[in-house]
Amino acid sequence: MTDRCPVPVAAGEVGLKILKGLARERSLLTAMSLMHQHVGDLFQITLPRFQPVVAASPALNREIMVTSRDKFDWRNQSDPVSQLLRRGLLVQDGESHACLRELMEPMLQRKQVTAHIGAMTHYTDQALSAWPAQGTVDMLVEMRRAALLILVGTLFSTDFQPDMASLWRPILRTLNYISPGLWILWPNMPRLGYASAIQEMDSYLHRVIQEHHAGKYPKDDFVGHLIHQGGLDDELIRDQLLTMLIAGHDTSTALLSWALYLLGQHPQAMARAKAEVDLVLGDSTPEQHHLDQLQFLDWVIKETLRLYPPIHVGNRMAKEDMQLGGHEIRGGTRVMCSIYLSHRHPDHWQDPDKFIPERFDRAVRHNRPPFTYIPFGGGPRNCIGASFAQIEAKVVLARILQQFELSPAPDQSAHSHMGATLEPRPGVMMHVRRR
Repeated sequence: MTDRCPVPVAAGEVGLKILKGLARERSLLTAMSLMHQHVGDLFQITLPRFQPVVAASPALNREIMVTSRDKFDWRNQSDPVSQLLRRGLLVQDGESHACLRELMEPMLQRKQVTAHIGAMTHYTDQALSAWPAQGTVDMLVEMRRAALLILVGTLFSTDFQPDMASLWRPILRTLNYISPGLWILWPNMPRLGYASAIQEMDSYLHRVIQEHHAGKYPKDDFVGHLIHQGGLDDELIRDQLLTMLIAGHDTSTALLSWALYLLGQHPQAMARAKAEVDLVLGDSTPEQHHLDQLQFLDWVIKETLRLYPPIHVGNRMAKEDMQLGGHEIRGGTRVMCSIYLSHRHPDHWQDPDKFIPERFDRAVRHNRPPFTYIPFGGGPRNCIGASFAQIEAKVVLARILQQFELSPAPDQSAHSHMGATLEPRPGVMMHVRRR
């Protein structure tokens, strides 16, 4: 690179304003939003020992995910997610990733997922059966229960309910292990207190694998497919199962919790969604043709994913000196594709911070460029579970609206928390009354 064009940074008064915002809100998301507003679509964070480049525009998203994708690695050995998932699909590159994806993708295509609609309904009902006839529940907790039951029940053919209580804390600890924290500034810091939780997760997954080897479950479910079609050893299967369990259930937990929070904050949208469910489903259990008719609910899910994408940032590592958006990137630099900022870009979204499900009405003409809306990423490495997540969300939300009247608890307020996913904290407290 002969003509140096460094990535812009926040300096002077702008930098001071961002530091004040970071101190006030204690949120890196707030700092990134301020930098996007004042610095531009490409900027570099300049914290001690943490200086990633952040991108937030359709053109930059396309460059990272498609045109220059071979110049980036997904795996970073110093990140806890790589240490936890080991050789999981999410943190593999090159031929290893391609082989795993070719093996796993057929089991998660839409045709395969729609066959699970009945099971998704069953496990949703199992979760809802514990709700009071009238009372207050935390949707963040309840949606995690539902998401765990559904994922394990459909992909592993196992009822997770008997293990829910004993594995609840290990799951939360495992999620905390990969959440942003001091390790960002101190990559090799000791991570005490997590080994036992990870060991409990490993023990559970190896038990599932052994029970499949013993013929206790179908050979054609997700685990059986990895065993009988993939020729993978048990440790490599463990890595894929933990990837699916952690990433799959936590993203759905965040999506469902935010959707219910937003519906609770917008009574007209809640009423419209409920009326649509009543019209399409009545007292019937959901089937594929029902889900295809739930148009407004589909808009609600899409708008929730726009405002609060569970995976709000995509991490890459520049493999070599390169250029991004005409700016110089040094090899070894962390590059973060901000899905959250892209979804709220004022150049591409009218009233970007408002909840407007109708913006996804196909009858309304939009001129948004590709890679403006990327809740599941884009390009060859888009999220392998995208179909599963969207069908699951529609089943769960429809079943809840069929069975319960919902309203937010007094003074209910949630803020975005950057954990393993972007989730509502401190929770989503809602009054429920069985219909």
